[in-house]
Amino acid sequence: MFFICAQAVGQIIASELPAEEWRTYGRDHSQQRYSPLDDINTKTVEALGLKWSLDLPSETALVSTPLMVGGFLYFSGKFAVVYAVDARNGRMRWSYDPKSIDVLIKHPRRLTINVGMIRGVAYADGKVYVGTPDGRLIAINARTGEEVWSTQTFDPATPRYISGAPLAFNGKVLIGHGGADFGPVRGYVTAYDGDTGAQAWRFHTVPGNPADGFEDKAMEMAAKTWTGQWRKYGGGGTVWNAMTYDPEFNRVYLGTGNGSPWNQGIRSPDGGDNLFLASIVALDADTGEYVWHYQQNPGETWDFNSAMDLVLAELVVSGKRRKALMHAPKNGFFYVIDRETGKLISAESFVRTTWASKVDLATGRPIEAPGARPGSGTTTIWPGPLGGHNWPPMSYSPSTGLVYIPVLELAGNYDARGVDPRTWNQPSFDLRWSGYTDTLGRRMAVTATTETNVWGDESAGAYLQARDPVTNTKVWQLKQPGVWAGGTLTTRGGLVFIGQANGFLIAYDARSGVERWKFDTYRPITAPPISYEQDGVQYVSVLVGWGGTSGTEGSLGDPTLRMRYRDGGRRLLTFALNGRALLPDIPSTVAGPIEVPGFVIDPAKVQRGEELFDVTCAICHGSNAISGGGAPDLRESRLASDPKKLEQITLDGILSARGMPKYVDYSPADIEAVYHYIRSQARKAMQSSGRH
Repeated sequence: MFFICAQAVGQIIASELPAEEWRTYGRDHSQQRYSPLDDINTKTVEALGLKWSLDLPSETALVSTPLMVGGFLYFSGKFAVVYAVDARNGRMRWSYDPKSIDVLIKHPRRLTINVGMIRGVAYADGKVYVGTPDGRLIAINARTGEEVWSTQTFDPATPRYISGAPLAFNGKVLIGHGGADFGPVRGYVTAYDGDTGAQAWRFHTVPGNPADGFEDKAMEMAAKTWTGQWRKYGGGGTVWNAMTYDPEFNRVYLGTGNGSPWNQGIRSPDGGDNLFLASIVALDADTGEYVWHYQQNPGETWDFNSAMDLVLAELVVSGKRRKALMHAPKNGFFYVIDRETGKLISAESFVRTTWASKVDLATGRPIEAPGARPGSGTTTIWPGPLGGHNWPPMSYSPSTGLVYIPVLELAGNYDARGVDPRTWNQPSFDLRWSGYTDTLGRRMAVTATTETNVWGDESAGAYLQARDPVTNTKVWQLKQPGVWAGGTLTTRGGLVFIGQANGFLIAYDARSGVERWKFDTYRPITAPPISYEQDGVQYVSVLVGWGGTSGTEGSLGDPTLRMRYRDGGRRLLTFALNGRALLPDIPSTVAGPIEVPGFVIDPAKVQRGEELFDVTCAICHGSNAISGGGAPDLRESRLASDPKKLEQITLDGILSARGMPKYVDYSPADIEAVYHYIRSQARKAMQSSGRH
């Protein structure tokens, strides 16, 4: 009975946009990523084949959700380059380059914290909207590819950057930003007029200095939950991904970020809930005024941001129809919330969670486990800072009543030893801004594959989980390759699609989890697939070639899954029933670590170089110097094997135009230490492979 009701009421939100198109990040305003098309189904999917492909040789970070509007696909690449492609045949219509690199070069520290990954664009009224890493929101004519307007949403000299898709609604465009992991950032979102780019309203997610007054009553309320001198640290709470518009209530829902810095003992030393960190916040869509909030992690201190996608549906719970918001954030609990009131309906763990035993349904607050907060010591908890679910989006099927989540079973270490909140002062634009000594997100992932296994057991890694949001229980779960799962698509045809780290695009039976179809793309996939119809034919499209966090860390569980920089295979692939196109060959560029004959490695310099590499280089070139493909693997780089060239690149900035930052805070001795570390990692890799 539930499935019938769910299908009937779940389509109330989804039916507002044409079934054959994919007009927003999640197809429609519900963000369900559910296609109502069913020509491709559990019986016909065996005939699914490649219809066309489009190579994108200049791209190294394809994580975007394409939109399909009026017969054209619109999507973003690295540094906010936007493409328009004929949805029938893959022919390029136009491309637009906002020249973000030209702006970032003027602020070299910015390039050390942002890899240029953009997860998508928005569309409305004949315009495509994109946010750039340097903070511009740009409107592009969807027909011609010409810029209509551009507005600066933040000061490009600050640690802020845009990596998520804008949200278009009611003639407005909403955009947030990230950056709270790298420096003093106070989060906010801004709505702009879709036709002119004029600011309509702005909502801050954490309070500023009370001495300056408050922007609204919500900030006055939030300030009572902070202590100490939080404002000099920014506070965080950035909205870098999750924004959903609800046409029924004319509201916008925000998923807010972690604290800045992570360690609450620094930013708010006497505790407090620290609103609106790690929260879902509902705003009036016309005015941006606060309506309600639900905080998932009061006093957040683990990088447990709530920036994962927010999915709307109507569910029948205990015989009562509920207007629900579903959320699977980093902290490992799956939340079902009444979106009319903001009241919690249910919350259950969907991955291993040791930081809390449960969520109290009466208060909505988690019951934290003793020792979960590191205090002045250390702690290991599940999940870690990569989360039980990261940004690759989940999907919901009104046909099955199930949610499909790309989950991560990963732990994390947090080490606060030696951190004195009274004297703590880390430089901006630095991964050490977390406020923990040596336990940054990517460092935690590193320890999982070396001496200290913080994952704890063989069950660690990536999974696809089907979950019933009504009972809040797992229905089935399937192991995925590596430690990073791609975004999902579900369809009325009874299928759920997901891209894998080993390069396969898979279709599972949405009810049972039985594999129905797969296709080897030969390159890792993080981007979520979409489905659309053109001229009576149903298609499935996906961007191939991971980037960002997935490219940096995704290969650590299995180094054979990694890509190489500029080795080809980054593509837009489109499938249809009885498709007969052949996947173009990918030139073989097999490389390997380079030995520098006679070079003597200094262990002391290696240790210093590792520290420097982890806080500046690893974000692009990978932990342990193992690149996932978004940037060159320095163990294999001819340029990096030459100490003089490495110094020219890092200190003189001779490759800044390609996105390689100039390290203005480093000395020749620092770069020499980094060189020793790179050479040590290259030699270690050669020894393990038997080449040395």
